[in-house]
Amino acid sequence: MKNIEVDLKAMRKSYERSHLLLEHLTDDPQDLMKQWLQAAIEAPEVAEANTFYLATVDEKGQPTVRTILLKGLEMGGLVFYSNYNSRKGREIEQNPKAAILFFWQDLQRQVRIEGKIQKIDPNVSTQYFQSRPRGSQIGAWASPQSQVIPDRDILDNRVHEIETQYQNLEHLPKPPHWGGYILMPHYYEFWQGRANRLHDRFAYTKSGDQWKIERLAP
Repeated sequence: MKNIEVDLKAMRKSYERSHLLLEHLTDDPQDLMKQWLQAAIEAPEVAEANTFYLATVDEKGQPTVRTILLKGLEMGGLVFYSNYNSRKGREIEQNPKAAILFFWQDLQRQVRIEGKIQKIDPNVSTQYFQSRPRGSQIGAWASPQSQVIPDRDILDNRVHEIETQYQNLEHLPKPPHWGGYILMPHYYEFWQGRANRLHDRFAYTKSGDQWKIERLAP
């Protein structure tokens, strides 16, 4: 095996782009989340600003993490869509507690969020599903997400079957195993990189209907 030719211990980057002060914060963390997300969307150097990492835990306590696309900031929560029979779907069903991480490296910012996940209204899921490109709709029907398959032909053949089955329909029906989730947060942490690893960190912790704000040491 070829050795890594870069000295990993020597790799470092100084974060000096911005700072985060108490007066920059909002009473409701979702308002600040919207501001930061909008800034990431408008930043030309940031690709897919709505990308986040979702961590769940299985029945044995083993954490798993994967990349997801945020599809809504509403009702006080964060909305995304998935296959309910996937590994993440099964883990959410067993344990709805989860954590989310947004990391916009070029903006030297990240947001950590913890909360509980629940399914959203099936009618809302159907509306979103049928707004997706037709190929994505077919893919949701064709893929037994997270299951072991012997080869790529399984997927290709299934795609052909679905295309044939729904060839006369402009919009496919939503699969019963597919739909939306919303994570309702009880914790937010906003992180802004600073020089010398002395980053700015502010935590929002929910107590009843109120949010408690505290600065954390980097």
